[in-house]
Amino acid sequence: MTVAHRSETVETLASRAIKEARRAAKPAYRFQLIAEIANFAELRRRLGCARAELLAGLVADRVARVIPGASVAILSRTQIASGFRDADRSAIDRYVGAIEHAFERPVTIDDQHVEVRLTFGAAAAPATALDEVALVEEAENALAEARMATRTVTHAVAPRATRDVLRVARDLDLAIDRGELVLHYQPKIHVRHQEIRSAEALVRWNHPERGLVMPNDFISVAEECMLIDRMTLWTIRRAIEDQRDLAARGHDLRLFINIAGQLLADSAFVRAACDLVGGSDAKLGFEITETSVIRDPASAIANLQIFADFGITIAIDDYGAGLSSLAYLKQLPARELKIDKLFVTQLTSSNRDPLIVRSTIDLAHALEMEVVAEGVETHAALALLTVMGCDMVQGFLISRPVVLESLIQYLDEGRHRAPAPDPLAGFGGFAATRRVV
Repeated sequence: MTVAHRSETVETLASRAIKEARRAAKPAYRFQLIAEIANFAELRRRLGCARAELLAGLVADRVARVIPGASVAILSRTQIASGFRDADRSAIDRYVGAIEHAFERPVTIDDQHVEVRLTFGAAAAPATALDEVALVEEAENALAEARMATRTVTHAVAPRATRDVLRVARDLDLAIDRGELVLHYQPKIHVRHQEIRSAEALVRWNHPERGLVMPNDFISVAEECMLIDRMTLWTIRRAIEDQRDLAARGHDLRLFINIAGQLLADSAFVRAACDLVGGSDAKLGFEITETSVIRDPASAIANLQIFADFGITIAIDDYGAGLSSLAYLKQLPARELKIDKLFVTQLTSSNRDPLIVRSTIDLAHALEMEVVAEGVETHAALALLTVMGCDMVQGFLISRPVVLESLIQYLDEGRHRAPAPDPLAGFGGFAATRRVV
């Protein structure tokens, strides 16, 4: 097939896939909400600098409880971001109202009750063909406007034009053949043994004009335009080759690959993936989310068992971020459970997240699974996870995702055994003993 004919075929298939998905899908929207502590300066004078630094974590904790299933992140000492989906365009108003109601109750820090006043900026966009960067930028613009207006401001973001999606799909299809994709690896360290035994493979796109393109800008297009199978099979081939290079350099690591939910019901993909793994001596793992299983539970569970029978380790990714079901959890042939970073990043600033993390670790161990904590960025979080019995950790404290050669150098030097001092470590004792509500 010629390049021109392949491009035409991809564009036709992609266009058809987009139209079918939009007809079948329930109308859905993506929201980005930024909450800012409007009276932070006043509270800092009252509480002192050290305790005022805890406010963002407490706000994030309450916001997460009000919007279950949302991703919540602390942007700064005064700003908290939350991303979520909903079928109702007016959901943002409903959730902002619920958050405001939640903060009618004072926040308590060391027996001091303080009123936290919030300013909200938000952005909403149709979930189909969404431009993630535009969504965040519009939420930031809305927050700037809200400061002046003293009310919640929501900006609408237009979806990416179909022609833009098709252009990305056409370029991505060619990029797979041209070798423009590259894998970055983020190692996971075994806490008790202080050894790196596995790493997660994360795909990036070295675009000839745009430079390094992150997955948020093309994974959704790959899924929507039926390219995710080709891209994932490329990832498996590349990981097999990279693992051989690691073994030749004396490093025995299992490499984990993210598998999209729609592929778990694709028998052709399952056969192709098994052929690749069966034709090598590779040690691989597949990371899947519970949400992906819910799409077609019978097919997904059956195909995951096929993968497990081929010696592929199954890991449940982002546990706790979506709809977690014990009914599915006990049926999956999983050997690892990854706690979503939402709970880990707030581990030392929340009074509930440690309880959730500890109970999740106990549950996973009871089901004979090892536990991986994602998003570990501080020594305080690492120390607490170690006490809780977490098996492995992954995050910027250990290493950012790096190319293969950098990973090999990192392993050769054994840098994971002596991570750089954490400037926040001095607050670890305080963080572990304070009383917050």
